[in-house]
Amino acid sequence: MKLTKDRHVVVGADFAGFPLKEAVKRHLEARDWTVTDLTPTLDDIPMYHRAGFMLGAKLAEGEFEKALAFCGTGMGIHVAASKVPHVHAAVCESAPSALRAATANNCNLMAMGAFYIGPRLGMAMADAFLENNFGDGYENWEGFADYHMVGYEECENFDYQAYKDNGFQVVGERNVEMGPEPRGLAY
Repeated sequence: MKLTKDRHVVVGADFAGFPLKEAVKRHLEARDWTVTDLTPTLDDIPMYHRAGFMLGAKLAEGEFEKALAFCGTGMGIHVAASKVPHVHAAVCESAPSALRAATANNCNLMAMGAFYIGPRLGMAMADAFLENNFGDGYENWEGFADYHMVGYEECENFDYQAYKDNGFQVVGERNVEMGPEPRGLAY
């Protein structure tokens, strides 16, 4: 698997996200990232959902740890990628949300919308998402990692039929108490 600690990432876009993807890709490459681009030219660019499936497959097959997805809003490519097993996707529109997607929600794909996000913000969001890991910055918040890991695991192992058969309740539900929020935590 190509890991973010080794500065590897896979990216892809539809026609609307292509310009933002190109700007973020140049930024990452200038910072010594190895960027695998599944949509390198506009000539044969796939529709948004197909780009999402392609990126999701790279994660599901264990080829990459994290992916960046780009379309007009970030929504469509996110929905498509989320259909692929083992993809935990987030649509982000700020650097703080990109940071939380990585550190609190353990997402492995971040989608951005080029209609709303300028190149510099996209670069900052990519840095926040790729250079942080689950739990970073929350080491002093008792129960934080356990609480969010339960959410991650229940999403990863979700079986709709079992949920439905159990009266629309999570089977084997686990709960975690979190301690008080540390002072000075901005987000």
